[in-house]
Amino acid sequence: MNRLTSDKRVRIINALVEGNSLRATARLCDVAFNTVLKLLPEIGRACENYQRRALVNLNCRRLQCDEIWSFCYAKEKNVPADLRSKGYGDVWTWTAICADTKLVPCWRVGNRDAWNAQHFMYDLASRLAQRVQLTTDGHRVYLQAVEGAFGNDVDYAMLVKIYGSDRSKGEIRYSPPDYIGCRSMALVGNPNPKHISTSYAERQNLTMRMKMRRFTRLTNAFSKKLENHHWAVALYFMHYNFCRVHQTLRVTPAMEAGISNHIWTLEEVASLLEARIEIAA
Repeated sequence: MNRLTSDKRVRIINALVEGNSLRATARLCDVAFNTVLKLLPEIGRACENYQRRALVNLNCRRLQCDEIWSFCYAKEKNVPADLRSKGYGDVWTWTAICADTKLVPCWRVGNRDAWNAQHFMYDLASRLAQRVQLTTDGHRVYLQAVEGAFGNDVDYAMLVKIYGSDRSKGEIRYSPPDYIGCRSMALVGNPNPKHISTSYAERQNLTMRMKMRRFTRLTNAFSKKLENHHWAVALYFMHYNFCRVHQTLRVTPAMEAGISNHIWTLEEVASLLEARIEIAA
């Protein structure tokens, strides 16, 4: 990997953040598959480390949280019993998004359980500079996680969406259930009813499926190793927060949040890896 030129690294990163699989990236950039496979964890780790340092003391006011499903190696029902404790099967990515700046301050890859919810919420709370209004979906593990991370210093509401399905229709397996309605519950503080929503978080889930091939449904591009899945998510959020101009804001989320004063180029993202190599040397 150290023999790659900077231009080659940028081309590989560009292909990955535009939603190509590892093998497609190797073909597009005319490099070996193992070259892409080795670069992903290196650049992903560098991106995660940078964002952990940069995304702090945030002046967010309204936050939304959600989880997005994917799988590693095989779907949960098909994973052999001896591999289920090694990270294979269902994988959930917990995400938070600022409704005003569209910044994603933190995320977590893991199971959809109380332990991961607590770590995710503690991470989120540690990055904020002021009291916020927080909205999550109806997943019960959020209740204790939010209380533990924020205590009473939050205006927290839960939005529970109600779905139904008509089994008389065809293509039930691949069609989303019918949306019937929702109900909101103010649980802590005094959340503004007008801002109780998870729409931005759910739209972020769609963007993730479009920009990371391993999240695309009904393909063979799913993650084969949990570590690679984790680093791909870190690279995606680096590009989303710092490089990609938001259509509504006309700047990047990091610029809107006051974290960056310019639109990052992929050359700058690649330089994070070069800086890491120099430090290690």
